[in-house]
Amino acid sequence: MWNDIEILVNDDTGSEQLTVRIGHECGSALYQVDALLQITSSEKVLANPQLYACNSRDGSIIVVDRSVALLDSTGQSLQLHIQFDTNVDVVGMCQERQFLVVGERSGNLHLIHIPSKQTLLTKVNWRSKVGKGDYVLSKWEIDPSSSLVPNMNSISGFLLFFILFFIQNILSMWDVYSLTLIWDWSLIHIEEFLLTTESDSSSVMRSLMVFALPAMQQLYSLEISVVSSLVQSWIGTDTIYFLEGIHENHQISAEGPVSVVVMRSLTEALPENRLSRLLHKHKFTEAENFAIQFGLDVELVYKVKANAILEKLASASVGSYGQEVWLDLVNEAKENLHKIQDSQFVVDYCINAPWPLYETTQDMLNYAKVRVSGFCLFKFDCLLLPIVLRAQARLTTFYGAFGVEKFSGIAWTEFLNNEDIFRNIIFQLEEGNFRCAQYLWLRHQADFESSFDEKMLENLLNAIHVTVPLDELCLWLKNVVIPFLRRVVPKEQKILAKWLEQGARNLELTDKANWPENGLQMAEVFFTSKNRGEMGLTTFGQWTPLRCGDCEEVRRLKKLVNDLQELINLYRKYNCKLALCDFEKENATTIVFRMFDKILAPELVPSILDKFIKPYLCEHNLQKDELLLQYIKDLLERCCTRSTSVFETAWEAKAIAVIGCISDTDLKFDAVLQIMHGAMVPWSGAVEQLVKQHLEMDHVKVKLLQESYRLMEMKKLLRAYGIRDTNLLKDKLVKYILKQDTPTSLEDALKIVSAYMLPTMEVYILRMIDLIDKERGEESLTLLKSLTLAEAEKVAERLTVWGTLVLQNKADNSEERFCSFNRLKEILEPSSYFLLQEDFDIFLSVEDFRNPTLMSRLLEMHIKAYETVRSLSKSRKEQTMNCNSDDGKVKNRSTESRLYKLALLLQRSEQELGEKLVFRALDAGKVEDAVKICRDFYENHCNEETGKLLFSACQRLCHMLGADVPMITPKDINLPAVIYEMACQAATVCSPDLLLDSLELCKYTLVAKEIYRQCQIENYGFTAKTTSFGGDKDPYEEWTYNDFFNEDGIVLDPQIALPVAYETISSLLHVSESKLYPLDSTSLANCAFIKGQNLLLPAGTPMCAVLQNLMECSQCELALRLIVCSYGSCLQHVISNNMNLSLSEKLHDVSMLAETKSFLTAMKQKSTSVIMTTILTLLHKVFNCRLIDQDLALGYCTILPKQDMFNKLWDVINNTWQNYKKVLAVALVGVQLATQCGEAEEKKKFQEVVTDAEWGIQLGEFGVSLIFIYNLFILCYKDNNILSSSSTFMLDSGAALQLCIESLLLQNANTNHVEDDSAEHSEKQPHSTLLARALEIIPLLKSTNELVTRLSGILLKLDPYDYETIEIVLKVMQNADEKNTNIQINQALSLLKHLESYKRISPPVDLEHQYVAEHVIPLSPAAETRLPFHLIFFRTAQCFWNIISAELSEETFPTLLLISKLMKVSLDTLHMSAAQHVFKKNLKPKIYEMRNSGYTSVVNKETTKTMQTIQSYLLSIINPEWAVAMAHKIAQEFPTGPDQIQALKFCLFLAEKWLKNTTAKDDSREKAEVLQKKLYIQYKRSATENVLITHKLNTPEHLKFIGKPANLIILLYEHHSIDQRIQNPTGRDYPDIHTAAKEIADINDLDMNKICDKLLDKWLCPSVLPSEVKMHFCRVLYLLQSRPMDYSSRMLFEIITSATSPFGVNQLTFAHRSRALKCLLYFADTNTDFSLKCFLKCCIYLSEFEILNIPYTYESFRKSPKEGMIKGLWKNHSHEPTAVRLVTELSLEYKVYDSQLWNGLLQKLLGFNMIQYLRKVLVAITGIHSLWEVSKYSSAPTLLLARLDLPALALGCLLLIPQSEKREQQIQGFLSTCNMETVLQQIDEHMNTGEVVAFASQIRSLILDNIINKRLYEKFLRTKYFPLVKQQLMNTHRMKELVDYFVNKNCIDDATALIQEYQEKCGNLTLVDKSSSDILKVKKTLCTSCSIFFLFYKLGFPLKF
Repeated sequence: MWNDIEILVNDDTGSEQLTVRIGHECGSALYQVDALLQITSSEKVLANPQLYACNSRDGSIIVVDRSVALLDSTGQSLQLHIQFDTNVDVVGMCQERQFLVVGERSGNLHLIHIPSKQTLLTKVNWRSKVGKGDYVLSKWEIDPSSSLVPNMNSISGFLLFFILFFIQNILSMWDVYSLTLIWDWSLIHIEEFLLTTESDSSSVMRSLMVFALPAMQQLYSLEISVVSSLVQSWIGTDTIYFLEGIHENHQISAEGPVSVVVMRSLTEALPENRLSRLLHKHKFTEAENFAIQFGLDVELVYKVKANAILEKLASASVGSYGQEVWLDLVNEAKENLHKIQDSQFVVDYCINAPWPLYETTQDMLNYAKVRVSGFCLFKFDCLLLPIVLRAQARLTTFYGAFGVEKFSGIAWTEFLNNEDIFRNIIFQLEEGNFRCAQYLWLRHQADFESSFDEKMLENLLNAIHVTVPLDELCLWLKNVVIPFLRRVVPKEQKILAKWLEQGARNLELTDKANWPENGLQMAEVFFTSKNRGEMGLTTFGQWTPLRCGDCEEVRRLKKLVNDLQELINLYRKYNCKLALCDFEKENATTIVFRMFDKILAPELVPSILDKFIKPYLCEHNLQKDELLLQYIKDLLERCCTRSTSVFETAWEAKAIAVIGCISDTDLKFDAVLQIMHGAMVPWSGAVEQLVKQHLEMDHVKVKLLQESYRLMEMKKLLRAYGIRDTNLLKDKLVKYILKQDTPTSLEDALKIVSAYMLPTMEVYILRMIDLIDKERGEESLTLLKSLTLAEAEKVAERLTVWGTLVLQNKADNSEERFCSFNRLKEILEPSSYFLLQEDFDIFLSVEDFRNPTLMSRLLEMHIKAYETVRSLSKSRKEQTMNCNSDDGKVKNRSTESRLYKLALLLQRSEQELGEKLVFRALDAGKVEDAVKICRDFYENHCNEETGKLLFSACQRLCHMLGADVPMITPKDINLPAVIYEMACQAATVCSPDLLLDSLELCKYTLVAKEIYRQCQIENYGFTAKTTSFGGDKDPYEEWTYNDFFNEDGIVLDPQIALPVAYETISSLLHVSESKLYPLDSTSLANCAFIKGQNLLLPAGTPMCAVLQNLMECSQCELALRLIVCSYGSCLQHVISNNMNLSLSEKLHDVSMLAETKSFLTAMKQKSTSVIMTTILTLLHKVFNCRLIDQDLALGYCTILPKQDMFNKLWDVINNTWQNYKKVLAVALVGVQLATQCGEAEEKKKFQEVVTDAEWGIQLGEFGVSLIFIYNLFILCYKDNNILSSSSTFMLDSGAALQLCIESLLLQNANTNHVEDDSAEHSEKQPHSTLLARALEIIPLLKSTNELVTRLSGILLKLDPYDYETIEIVLKVMQNADEKNTNIQINQALSLLKHLESYKRISPPVDLEHQYVAEHVIPLSPAAETRLPFHLIFFRTAQCFWNIISAELSEETFPTLLLISKLMKVSLDTLHMSAAQHVFKKNLKPKIYEMRNSGYTSVVNKETTKTMQTIQSYLLSIINPEWAVAMAHKIAQEFPTGPDQIQALKFCLFLAEKWLKNTTAKDDSREKAEVLQKKLYIQYKRSATENVLITHKLNTPEHLKFIGKPANLIILLYEHHSIDQRIQNPTGRDYPDIHTAAKEIADINDLDMNKICDKLLDKWLCPSVLPSEVKMHFCRVLYLLQSRPMDYSSRMLFEIITSATSPFGVNQLTFAHRSRALKCLLYFADTNTDFSLKCFLKCCIYLSEFEILNIPYTYESFRKSPKEGMIKGLWKNHSHEPTAVRLVTELSLEYKVYDSQLWNGLLQKLLGFNMIQYLRKVLVAITGIHSLWEVSKYSSAPTLLLARLDLPALALGCLLLIPQSEKREQQIQGFLSTCNMETVLQQIDEHMNTGEVVAFASQIRSLILDNIINKRLYEKFLRTKYFPLVKQQLMNTHRMKELVDYFVNKNCIDDATALIQEYQEKCGNLTLVDKSSSDILKVKKTLCTSCSIFFLFYKLGFPLKF
């Protein structure tokens, strides 16, 4: 069963897969034979199969016996495969490949649907029917004698011929038109034939032949198997298909049946195709011969063979072949390449071949290079050399990036063919191969520079792996990437800035160990990266450094840098670690809070505060105590807002510790209060102790603490009920507590409301409601009874309201309402709602009960009924009372009480009812009833409502009396007194709103009462007012008639006086008809203006009338009282309503205001006249009384003018003759008045009169006249002691009197005489008494000369601190009035006054101790507080200053100044001493303190006042020279700084003041001018130095130029920080040069503009050649920034466009213009016009041409051909270094890459020793492939680098040698000649810049290993590279070698230190038998003998690592 079908054609390549040898072929044509399909049988084949196949456009049908296969039109897909029962004889497709028709030999015909592979129809025995048609194309007959397929005769025609196939198997060809036989094949037995479009073929038994028509030329013949069959195809096909049977051994001819049926194709082919076929089959020898035979391209065979070798190499690399196989293949490839003449192919082959080894690849590339170089005679071959060089460069890149170990043919091919090298860089970054990516960037930056854009930048940044070492990354970004970006995509810097910011922030999480320094390192890379000018040539790129930009991203990054700098400062200096996000939210204050937060233990707070926080506070000028208080508040806010447990009290301990650090007591109490409010309740023990500690202190805020403590107790109480939130409404708290229904609920609720000052009534109401709801009425009633009456009333009222609401809400449920009604009735009974029904039969609904109108109507009705009962006649009432029963009596007696009860039930208070009853009684004229009601209310209901009732009743009575309304007045009642009494009672109990009106009413009703009193003759009987003496005085008489003045006047007529008086009261207290609001008044004094009504006018007439009546009746007291009260009320009314005149004019009518003013003016004049007249009259009455009321008289006198007052008193005294009591009383009044007025003389006079009057009274008792006594008084004084004894013993009375005076004066003195033991000295008297007695004796002396002399001597011997004795001695001497003393007594007395008022502040000086020692006087204790009088008054000025100088201070100076003025000493000396002393005492210590603490100034609130005081002293010095000298001396004491500047300014002010006060002729003028000049110079120097100090520019170099400010400013603008701030704008602590220069210029009066112009002229427009002057670009930019941008732009534009310099006459060149243009471009934005940049470029080159004296203009340069210009310049000026450099730059700029030119350029640069420049040139041409053929430098980079003095880079080049042997040999040879220290130095300088950092570590390790191997320790021991050597030894575990070296050199200390260091870094060291400690012991032993150590070390203790 042929059921296994296999397609043999490969879909992709079309190559066959069956390797069957085909038969012999021959012929002139070339056909290609291919096997397409093979069919095998799953069973053993017994006989050859029957084959049939046909082919059409729809596909192919193949029949093998019973198997039918259907292929698609391509022949590569099997569509259908069906097995039938018998062999298939016929098959065909129809309906466009939809149906397949199959005819079996058995006679079955099948119709099969191809797409669904389903048999639709099977027809059995279809052969019996013959079909009919128009034409018979073929006839099928069955040969009875044969079982084969029947013979077929068919006609096939085409064009002009047709082919006829006879039954006898004879084929013939006929002409179509003539039917003529053209040719036949009668000799050949033909079984089948097929006609094609190209040739004819016929099948024979053993061969397949192809003929050409019409000549029938045999073209091709192929031997085939006997079992074969042609595939019937349509005539248009060009391919012959046939089926062929093959045996098992794939032989065509063999015995036995075939095992495989193959479908082959025969296609006519060209020789080239056959050659390709041979080449495809790798039959290279046959292909070579075939190509030669057919004359084809033999080189093609070699090329294909070369490719085949590559395939073998690839398979060999994959397999396990050895290196020999590879080498053989490579050699074979080389031999084959020798035969190929195509250089392009050879180059491509060598470059693109996937060579298996790096060495092979390099070898083949070298072969290609040599091959191309050898054929470089043609231009095409020359173009191939850069390609080879590029491939070699790529190979070098691969080696450097990946290494040999990662080399493979595939990897190399991919890397070479990867045109997008940037994508490779991205991939390496993503994979974390940073050094590889870095190296790729370094080697191939030029490849992607032109295409670099924003997307590539984003990809680059996103690809950088987080594992990249930050140091390496930052170096790479700083020195490579960022400069590249600024050059290529300057506008996209914001992307980089944003990425850097985010990356720096991420480091806080990813690399926390190195935070925040790592974040700063990354963030500031953007600002510290190289500029283009630092890296490139002096071309356009170098001349236009780009700013960092001013976009938002850059600003944010800059802010981040500043924040990180501050954060590092916090981390390292203040030990405060904050997260960056937290730091950005903080300020200086909150950062301090975070410092406190970081303190874990509270006991560490003081130490950390002193160590870290205080310095921070000082640096940021923060106040400690205020900030600590703020921290506590902040701590409380944070701890209270978050959820905390009861035990979380750590913050409390910290807060308490912080409070302990607060110095200010007030702030400390505030902090305690904050903790009390925020601490968790219940308080912890620490908080409790803290609060109690402060509660015991004496402070004003203790009360606040007590209040807070009470609130804490409330919180604790609430905690007992589970309430933590105290912010709830207090009523809710109370309700909650009461709902708990605990035994203490009510008590606790009352505590709560008491604590929060709430009404307690609410608690009772809530409690009772709760009890009622719980049906506990008895308890509720008990609670109600326990309340006070007032509380019970209010509670009951509220409960009533509540009950009413309850009843209303439950109206629908009658049963529930009834229950509620009973409970309410039980509690509230009797209550209004129920009592109205039960007692008065008044049934109201709740709505009616709340109707006030209805209530008033009901009350009015019952009042009338009550009045009706009261109006019954007395007799009838008595009769009714007698006739009624007892019950009736009770009912009548209770009528009034029932009325009041009804009023209460009707919601009217008793006072309201009483007021109605009073008014109704008054309206009826029943005064007695009204008064009785008022009295009852006051006695029984003393409250505010009663006060209102009393006030209203009084007011109504006053108006009735004023209007003379008839009324019934009871007999024997003083109605005015009753009214006054009621008014007083009203004022006592009224509300605050009514108090002012009540007081006014009291005031005026009192006047009315007094007026009424003067209308009566008092019925006291007659009492004789006789004078009693001694003990016979009557006590009642003494009290009644003592000192109380009772004015005598005419009795007033009550009918006239009272109505007018009450009318006045009515006008001053009008009845308000409108409703009064709180604080409203009805009295004139307190009420407001009423629109359209002047309240003053009604009061004028009655007031005048009552005053006139009182004055006529001599009632002066009443008149005075009334006029003062009434005028005061009117004045108060006007003033209180006119506090603001402008506002009053807007509020009130102008005419009314004018009328009011006029009235008040007139009343003032009238009142003043009345008052003065009345007072004089009253004084006359008072002084003429028997007993004078001194207090009243004194009061009246104070009203009068002072002179009138004293005149009146003296007039009374002078007109009183021997009435000593009256004189005494008047004199006593005079003494008091004189004392109050400060009239000492008047007081003295009155005191004398008092004394005389007292003597007169006493002597009058003995009947002796005062005149006689007065004459003998003085003569009799001391008569017993002095005069009598002097006369008796005939002594000099004068001496005795003098002795008496001396004894009196010295009685209390502390002198040097021996004290008496007499009693007189034992009892000291006041000095004033002694003085008075002494002064009384002086008039008795005949002469005071001797007395004064003796007292002068005594004065000198007195204690200098006994001011009192000195004073009385001086006063006696003054009273003696002697002129012979040399003592200035008045001066001495004045000095004593000053000394007495002065308290000493310094201890006694040595001079004082010397004085008391000389005079044998003990030092008085008073010396501690008093100054010595004698040393000040009697001694020299020097002694005076010795005493005074120590006392000088700000507080004592005023007194000392008065003393100095009195003593007439030099006030200038005083002021100078004061200034100096105050400065030394108060300011100088602070100067040292501030200097030590780092402050530059001592100025604060305290010191400012002191400095102002010192300045005032200096300004007071009269001598200007002294003043300036002292000021200058003080200024010198200040350190250089702002304080010294201010002091020198003050010196200059004093000097100028001195100079202004002199004239040109004065001798001192020249001195003043010289001094002023010197001071000004010093001021300028000091101020200039202060500027330098302020801006941290006070270097020795700058300080040398203080005297030359202009040069100093120029020097400042050359400061190194200017370059730094341009390069790194985020750097810290850059000095502000602009401000410093401006300040220096202002100080020294310099023109800053001129200096700037000079600098610009020097740097921008120098007169010398620009090449000889360095262009300080950063300085110029910084200088221009100080000026307005428009000015700078105009100035630069003028330089660009002008011919001469704007600063001088220098001619401007292109060099000048290029400099100015460069600056202008810097200030421009990044969108600057490209033409402007081109112009700058041209100017730069033109300036170079100017230097070479080559005349070029801008136009000629721009239009000239650049290559010709360059070559001409090279031809004529190649001998000049400047020209060579210019040619180099022009060639690079305009891309002139002539190899010959560049070869010469590089040689010249090297020849001119332009090494540094040559380095940059080589870097610049790295990316230019066409210059790689410059053989001298491309072939020997190591030699070149060595000549460039770059041994480190040269060694790096040697590391790139692929052959390990050769590489090692070259490296060792290089190391033997190079200076290794130089290599290490260049690694730091050049290789750690981020460009070749991958090789830096390799080169360093190589050098260090070489040092170690050669044991060059001695050479590097004292260099900075020795730590690297030591680290390399540790890393390689070769430390033993260095230890051996130190031991051998006897450096035991170094060896020991090395061991210890290794132990710390690498762990414990172990010796063979001993530890490292034994080595240390050995070290000690070696102190005595080193040889022992060597032996010890060598024999037993070698180090082992």
